[in-house]
Amino acid sequence: MVVLRSIAFALVFYVVGALLVIAAGFDAVISRRRAHVGARRWSAFFLWSSSRIAGVRLKIVGEPPKGPVIVAMKHQAAYETMAAPRLFHWPAVVMKAELMQIPVWGWVARRHGSIPVDRDASSAAMRTMLRVAEQAVAEGREIVIFPEGTRTPVGEAPPLKPGVAGLYRLMKLPVVPVALDSGTLWPRRSFWKRPGTITMRFGEVIPAGLDRKTFEARLHAAINEVP
Repeated sequence: MVVLRSIAFALVFYVVGALLVIAAGFDAVISRRRAHVGARRWSAFFLWSSSRIAGVRLKIVGEPPKGPVIVAMKHQAAYETMAAPRLFHWPAVVMKAELMQIPVWGWVARRHGSIPVDRDASSAAMRTMLRVAEQAVAEGREIVIFPEGTRTPVGEAPPLKPGVAGLYRLMKLPVVPVALDSGTLWPRRSFWKRPGTITMRFGEVIPAGLDRKTFEARLHAAINEVP
């Protein structure tokens, strides 16, 4: 059953999803807001098809924030990255700069206002990230970041990347930590999706203005709790 569900999901989502990305490209030509409409449509279809076809449902505990705030999410699978546009009001997602090079999708992401982060963490890359983040905050958007930088296997809790602390210090915004268990059903680097329920829990807000050591300790503990 897992095999059939996974194959059916791939066939439906990647074919229809590609058409939705092209449609989002036309939306993006109109405006940044329209780009978000297209992104939400694509993300909503992802959530629908993963639930109805792959049998992977989503349970949200707590309230997703709305407005200028940093949302720091645990990262175990591609699932949460594809769900993000639908989960929030108008998120600006921090993502690897190389993803912006994907034809059509990358252009929509740039137009949508996604925040590029370069692996070399150079001062120029940090300035670019901060400039786009400031624009997002001015527009009243949520900034979504995956502070571990990459997907981590279930049960692992690697150190946070420095980007989240820098963003927290410079933007002076509160942070909402998000714990999840997507890796149990949507395994990293695996085609097969296991039916079940992914839990995503929005934790207690971490206020702005904490020193770096205290902030990182609180955030690391919060995103690594079992949801």
